[in-house]
This record gives sequence, structure tokens and C-alpha cells, in this order.
Amino acid sequence: MSEEGFVKAASLSELEEDTPLRVELGGVPVSLVRTEGEVFAINDICSHANVSLSEGEVDECSIECWLHGSRFDLRTGKPSGLPATRPVPVYPVKIEGDDVLVSVTQES
Repeated sequence: MSEEGFVKAASLSELEEDTPLRVELGGVPVSLVRTEGEVFAINDICSHANVSLSEGEVDECSIECWLHGSRFDLRTGKPSGLPATRPVPVYPVKIEGDDVLVSVTQES
């Protein structure tokens, strides 16, 4: 582990624009998303149904749960549509060279 709990989650070159990548960090499922010039890390499990968000579609800084269509803001984790009403955790991301570092010990 590096400073403040940041660990390497992936390489920037592994992340395709608007295509979520599921990784597991310290037992925590995380969806990494590169969109609009930034990289976001959001908990990979939908707060409404126990399904992987990384299988959903990314659009304008949000990710859609493929099962029931709830959308979550990649910056805040807040849902923007039913049936989900609870946010999912988002995690701080740092880019160092080609490394994407995420801290799952700090929810933002």
C-alpha cells in the first residue's frame, strides 16, 4: 500500500473511454471508468440489486445498472433514477504516470 491507502488498480492504457473495468481492491469490487478526460472509481455493486455496475453503460459522467436502469453519478455515487434510492460509494483516484491509483479505505 502506498500513501493514504492508495493502491494500483490498473494502467491508464487498460481503460477504454466509456467502458467500465471491474477490479477488486482489498476485497472491494470497484468499477473504474474513464470518461470526459477523467478516471472515476465507484463501488461495482448496485445499491438496489446485487448486480455489477461495470456491466452497464456509461453516459455523461454516469453509469447505468443494466438490470433495472438506475443511473449513478460517477462523481458522487448518487442515483439519478429509480428504482435505486441509495448512493453507492465512490473512491478517490490519483494518476501517477500510467498507473491508476485508488483508495478504497477513503470514501468520498
